[in-house]
Amino acid sequence: MYPVTLTSPTVSLREFEASDDVDAVLAIYGDPCVTEHLSFEPRDRAQVEATLASVTKAAGDEPRTEYSLAAVRPTGELIAFARLAVDTQHPGQSSGQIGFALCADQWGQGLGTQVVELLLRLGFGELGLHRIWGARSPDNHASGRLMRKLGMVEEGRIRDHLLVRGRWRDSIIHSILEDEWRPSLSPSPPDR
Repeated sequence: MYPVTLTSPTVSLREFEASDDVDAVLAIYGDPCVTEHLSFEPRDRAQVEATLASVTKAAGDEPRTEYSLAAVRPTGELIAFARLAVDTQHPGQSSGQIGFALCADQWGQGLGTQVVELLLRLGFGELGLHRIWGARSPDNHASGRLMRKLGMVEEGRIRDHLLVRGRWRDSIIHSILEDEWRPSLSPSPPDR
């Protein structure tokens, strides 16, 4: 499925433009506040350029298993990096993992919720997945509230799951099944 475009009243998901989106993604991935609870340290320009080159290349894969998408406001302002990765280790079992990073100046406005709702719509409504899950830092309480608000169930803790900034960190796993999903945004058909 390429290109992907999904919209809500205040946020849309679109494909990344490798060269055009570097500065906006750097503002997200280069910010220590944003990456505090992510699985990596702040990234520099070269790392962001490499990330965008990789995700734009992966968008053309057949079958496509990586959906790294730009979350943008109606003005076109890129505010988040959103991702849905379809599980390829267990063919025939339709599962996917979601994640996102929202620009710090956009926090507290409900935009993260809309980004995740769009990712759930992509996974369940467009790709026909059965299960979608996400992992968060135990200290990222806002992410936990967001996932619970959208019907994602906290499944448990993976101890010493990630080595981040020289220390082991646990992850809290949340998931939702296709029959538990209740879309709350007005659906719009994807542009294909």
